[in-house]
Amino acid sequence: MDGPEQRRAAQAGHRGVREGHRRQDQHRGDPRPLRVERPDQARLGRQAGPDVLAAHGQHAAVHPAAAEPNLLQLDNEDWVAKLGKTEKGLGQVDGHRYAAIVTSPAVLGIYYNKDVFKKAGITTMPKNYDDLLATAGKIKSKTGVAPFFEVGGDKWPLQWQVQVQMTDLPQSFWDKLNKNKDSWTNKTIVDAIIKYKTKVLDGGLAQKNYKTATFVDQGKAIMDGSAAMALNVTSLQSQIQATSSTAEMDKKLGWFPIANSAAQAEYSPDQTNGVVAFKTGDTKRQNAARQFLSFWLGNDYPDYIKANKLVSVQPSVPNPDGLPQTAIAQAEALSSAGGVFQVKALTAPDMHLALADMLYGKKTPQQVAQAAQDQFEQVLKARGVSGF
Repeated sequence: MDGPEQRRAAQAGHRGVREGHRRQDQHRGDPRPLRVERPDQARLGRQAGPDVLAAHGQHAAVHPAAAEPNLLQLDNEDWVAKLGKTEKGLGQVDGHRYAAIVTSPAVLGIYYNKDVFKKAGITTMPKNYDDLLATAGKIKSKTGVAPFFEVGGDKWPLQWQVQVQMTDLPQSFWDKLNKNKDSWTNKTIVDAIIKYKTKVLDGGLAQKNYKTATFVDQGKAIMDGSAAMALNVTSLQSQIQATSSTAEMDKKLGWFPIANSAAQAEYSPDQTNGVVAFKTGDTKRQNAARQFLSFWLGNDYPDYIKANKLVSVQPSVPNPDGLPQTAIAQAEALSSAGGVFQVKALTAPDMHLALADMLYGKKTPQQVAQAAQDQFEQVLKARGVSGF
């Protein structure tokens, strides 16, 4: 995510923490101070800093150099064992938990318009990326509708077509990359960018205004059927929910997972998923923070997700009624989902910005990959990471 979308996620995470604390006060009838700040406004000094903070549930955001000296370890909290399989893997650094996972991470997959798929005669969902491109070609030839809706105006969703093609990269690649022994210019990544450019953009599988279209436009197009598919994360679902009822969404939209060689989803943590608690030097404040998280992810959790219509991160707590079918499908796909590169890399380069340059002929696919590598090296060198 980028710019306004990142800020919206941060603000949503902050509201979630505030609401959780309000619910705790109501529950015990004894309001107690707990210092809560937005991620973009937080001060990390021991006295001036917050007690709790909404944060990404991923190691790239919970930075190793900052975690141990600043954050409380949450390894033995009573809610840890309740988390789902994927959620248990989030919020950890060097084998220790520093973030509580309170909402399900965003899930990457294909939103599709049911009527367009029906008109194209598509009854079986694609099983891999090449199959997806073949389906897109069939949609175009059978219906004339734009198979994909791409978002060059807001830029950040441009990365997803490349990311799903990177899902066959083994863990050994990421291990080497994070030690500066491999590169974002790896042939698999360059080939993925080339394929996106030649097959989707230049190949006529995106709508005509893909260079300038916005995230809001994407939601409208997938609902009204002027585009057949949108490859995006859960934030697109949230955007559509803001203007459409669950019944409308269930009637018009479907969702399926996709990866390069499998029908598998990817997950992408954002600033609504995790909450960290700080070492403040004040035992009472630190204990209050722990008690707050225990309440939020304990007795209050079923009511919290019901009130906010959220997917549960605890298998023992069922999803609330009234969720759109796209949300349920994503929840079911999460347990076998792999992480996007924001999860696997020590820092996530802004590949979408370089891809936007590619849309306007300012960069080649090779230069997009090199831009990602240059930023990756620059950031990790500045952090003092070994090998950079």
